Amino acid sequence: MKQIRNVSGILLYNDNKEILLQHRDENTTILPGYWSFFGGAIDENETPEDTIRRETKEELEYELTNPKLVMIQKFDTEIHNITRYVYIEKYNPDIKLVLREGRGMDWHKCSAVEKLKIDKFDLEVIKFVEKIINKNL
Repeated sequence: MKQIRNVSGILLYNDNKEILLQHRDENTTILPGYWSFFGGAIDENETPEDTIRRETKEELEYELTNPKLVMIQKFDTEIHNITRYVYIEKYNPDIKLVLREGRGMDWHKCSAVEKLKIDKFDLEVIKFVEKIINKNL
């Protein structure tokens, strides 16, 4: 029987219509070496928004001011039934990002992420979010 896994992810975007992605460590158990979102598992007694605020602070030393839930994605992997709450927020360039998890991070145009080592479920989210970002900027 598959494990249920509830997670929250954030896509920060900038004035250049780029999104911030994390380059995951090679030794992580989930998607080693892939480019992905910042975020993580929802703890007991925590809302999806609480999770993304906590995870963003832990992983980037960045405090979200107005995360917007734009998508709830459900998908299955070999071992998990996953529900992912996807948030976006425009990045405030006055606040420095400090990478605390993963082997790297970088800003990417949504249209160019297919060239990266990236999961198909993440690509689905990015294509959806790209339309929202293009409307907002």
